[in-house]
Amino acid sequence: MKPMPAVQPSWPGSAGQKTGFNWLAEPLLHFLILGALLFAFDHFTTSKADDPKLIVVSKEVADEAKDAFRAARGRAPNTEEFTALTRRWIDNEILYREGLALRVDQGDKMIRDRVIFKSLMMVESGLKRPALEDHTLRDWFEKNRVKYDEPPRYDFQEAVLAADSSEAAARAFAQALNAGTPGDAQAGLRVFKARPLASLEQSYGVEFAKVLNDLPVGEWRAVPTRDGLRVMRLDAITQPKPASFDALRNVVVADWTDATMAQLRTDAVRVRGQKYTVKFEGGEKTGAKANTEAEAKAP
Repeated sequence: MKPMPAVQPSWPGSAGQKTGFNWLAEPLLHFLILGALLFAFDHFTTSKADDPKLIVVSKEVADEAKDAFRAARGRAPNTEEFTALTRRWIDNEILYREGLALRVDQGDKMIRDRVIFKSLMMVESGLKRPALEDHTLRDWFEKNRVKYDEPPRYDFQEAVLAADSSEAAARAFAQALNAGTPGDAQAGLRVFKARPLASLEQSYGVEFAKVLNDLPVGEWRAVPTRDGLRVMRLDAITQPKPASFDALRNVVVADWTDATMAQLRTDAVRVRGQKYTVKFEGGEKTGAKANTEAEAKAP
């Protein structure tokens, strides 16, 4: 039996291969190169996303903060309020990552808030309330007097038109009420007693709060509100009453302690946050330890 002839490999440039062979035209090579590029890109992006020292304040986080504020206050936050909301989120993210670094999530990985709470408890365990002196407490009371002073309060009535609620109808109905028409003849009557200005501003808007003190007592008026003109009659104003420090001293001590410890907690979290970098999507990257202009203006 004759031996089979040896098969000559067709390596580039061999006698069995056509001249002019181009490796760059091979689909297999294209596949390998593309796979390598995708692997490198995935590794780069994953390493960035998993960087434990990088905090990204995404657009979704910012939008969620604005929506939560709008739901609670009925308006969008201003610059200072939004900065404060963002800083609170960053503080929570720092606490969350510190908790993970300390492995306090062991056995309880499902709830982020629990990790933050555990981390915060560890922060608080190292805090101690500073010594309290009387002049310090009095100074704090004066700076926060608005919290303790009795605000002016207002008694008034509102006649809510059941049908036509136009501006002309509101003014005509106010005139009719002043002429002696019963308040519940064409509308539902609402009676408000001892309402503070802040509450009325939330219910009726800033414009209503501005004109309230100028309304004549006992006279129906078409009053501007954020929902248009409302027919109202101011019945009485209870003047504001300054609070007594001596009478409220125990309450003030408790409030000062809460505020002081809250500030100490915030400061402790910010110290821990100095090792993190905060990045805002669409904005610059900053160190958490840096006091930005926006943060300096935050309440």
